[in-house]
Amino acid sequence: MTSSLPVAIIGAGPVGLAAAAHLHARGESFVILEQGDSAGAAVKAWSQVGMFSPWKFVIDRASEALLRETGWRRPPDESFPTGGDLAERYLIPLAAHPAIAPSLRLGCRVIHITKQGFDRMTTPGRTLAPFAIRAITADGETEILARAVIDASGTWSQPNPAGASGVPAVGESAAADRIASGIPDLSGRDRARYAGRRVAVVGSGHSAFNVLLDLVRLAEQDPATSITWIVRKRDVRQLFGGGEKDQLAERGKLGLRVQALLDRGRVRIATGFGIDRIGRRSDGIHLHAAERTVGPVDEVIVTTGFRPNLAMLSELRLNLDPITEAPVALAPLIDPNVHSCGTVPPHGAKELRHDEDGFFVVGMKAYGRAPTFLLLTGYEQARSVVAWLAGDRIGAERVELVLPETGVCSSDAGDACCGPAPAAIAAEPEAACCGGPAPAGTDACCADDARAKSDGDAGCGCGSDQPIGVSIGARSK
Repeated sequence: MTSSLPVAIIGAGPVGLAAAAHLHARGESFVILEQGDSAGAAVKAWSQVGMFSPWKFVIDRASEALLRETGWRRPPDESFPTGGDLAERYLIPLAAHPAIAPSLRLGCRVIHITKQGFDRMTTPGRTLAPFAIRAITADGETEILARAVIDASGTWSQPNPAGASGVPAVGESAAADRIASGIPDLSGRDRARYAGRRVAVVGSGHSAFNVLLDLVRLAEQDPATSITWIVRKRDVRQLFGGGEKDQLAERGKLGLRVQALLDRGRVRIATGFGIDRIGRRSDGIHLHAAERTVGPVDEVIVTTGFRPNLAMLSELRLNLDPITEAPVALAPLIDPNVHSCGTVPPHGAKELRHDEDGFFVVGMKAYGRAPTFLLLTGYEQARSVVAWLAGDRIGAERVELVLPETGVCSSDAGDACCGPAPAAIAAEPEAACCGGPAPAGTDACCADDARAKSDGDAGCGCGSDQPIGVSIGARSK
């Protein structure tokens, strides 16, 4: 009964559309459910942000094959798109292709995915039942049946809070009108909100870097703008990545530019600051970490990453790692304490499978809370999963991915790595981080750290609790 039903793809972003292109190439029927008003809606939300991956790393092969049928011209491989470029020059034309457009349903927000007639507890006959996808549209609530589901809905709608404990800090919800998540458009629609204001940026990943650089440019135009950077780590030496050693050159430059801002005193920084309370007073917002306080500030921009929306999957039988919220087999391969984007081994349907046969999560959402995702990885996931659903097990298990060396290890999640990480780690992924794990019984965070300490040196710098000498003085005028 289910064989005649389509494969449902949740989300019309880069990876969801790639899955559609691969399904079309194999003659499989599909339907794409996108909650936005256009393909790439989440990408368009950060349209002003430049990507650190060039075009050659953000185009899926099956998708390109479809686009070339329409006379589409591939952008220069070595140029760097913004989010807006990615949407307008790639995703929207792809979604408009005759092979995809008739199967795309916009303004369709998925709220539940289950097996038709079966709650999570019921087993007999479960595998024969189709998936039932409940969605909200302009015409009301509807249900779509599918033989399989590829959840490529991403994590953009689920930003992490400012609170360091994984839940909103005390008072965070009450101050929500002064707190924004993500990367505001500081040169456009959001300029008036932040110009001439006291702004705190929370987070230590590349989103935070972009916000800091944008704020400094804004401060050059309006010197009344002040910037405070709040970082949970005590030691920020590992934040800036591989610099010139990073094969994603724009990412390397990003870290170097932020480091230069600190060196010049353009940004105040508070390290080892895990926010537990946010207070609102007459003079502004005060951020607290135990006995320490930052403030008053007028605005807070939170760039602490994202997490998957698992609520809509509550009636499915999932195999999720309790820490990363990624599939159990994938979790150790993407652990941000060990891996960077480019040190994640190629993986596909085998690692992404759940107990609910025919259900897969791909793309950023597959990584759970890990921030080590690259689009190329998501495209390989989509290719492998589609091969699996089409019955091509050999194709599903074949590796068709080469990643760039990133020169940066963890993001917001730890200090376990140091220095540039090699790309060729498929056989021995544990060797990617500082020479591998520390020997048992040693007071070290990794092999390189243990080796340095045994030679009488201070170590490699990982995991140090001592803040480096970064000035927290006033921004230079």
